[in-house]
Amino acid sequence: MTPDTQGNTPDTTTDKFVFPKWANYLREASAVIAVGGLIYATVLITAVFSPEMSAIGYAPEQPVAYSHALHAGELGIDCRYCHTSVETTAKANIPPTATCMNCHSTIKTESEKLALVRKSAETGEPIKWVRVHDLPDYAYFNHAGHVQSGVGCVSCHGRVDRMEVVEQVEPLTMGWCLECHRNPDPNLRPKEFVTDMNWVAEGDPAVVGAELRQQHSISPSTNCTTCHR
Repeated sequence: MTPDTQGNTPDTTTDKFVFPKWANYLREASAVIAVGGLIYATVLITAVFSPEMSAIGYAPEQPVAYSHALHAGELGIDCRYCHTSVETTAKANIPPTATCMNCHSTIKTESEKLALVRKSAETGEPIKWVRVHDLPDYAYFNHAGHVQSGVGCVSCHGRVDRMEVVEQVEPLTMGWCLECHRNPDPNLRPKEFVTDMNWVAEGDPAVVGAELRQQHSISPSTNCTTCHR
């Protein structure tokens, strides 16, 4: 370099850093954010959107505080007394008010808890019960087919006879249903005990179920069109 008239050599170096020095840490920070975001998204999807986590335990408040623990458990009323269509149709019907009044026209006729039931009987306006086990519209489920095959109510609904408030105890997902269709034996029982929540197989449930499956020629389909019609 040629010195200027003052004898000084001019500085021709240029600053190669366009961004401030703290920007050097952005690469490491972005990696941490990306990994953390992935973990957060996984936890969020699993905890919030997964049916196994969001549906199990669902127990909505009903317009009338009906206790299955009392009626199905303590009093021993068979499921089919109220859900009359469960053996013959795809849907397990919600009983009409007239079914309630078969008993409550003479039992606890002044109870405040049953005021809405009496009003429904007088006006003909049905009680707006809240559905607990609600499958999506694109999934078809036939109650009669399962009941007639010997699948106990408890397999899908749990110990309803012990519930003050009915809640969902199984995920009811496609994978959960397919697991049973591929191996139905543990869930099969003699048809006469299909609503008996206290029934216990004499021996290995899988062995008893296998015998019943062969006896009644039960062969659950795993074809997509079985449930998606």
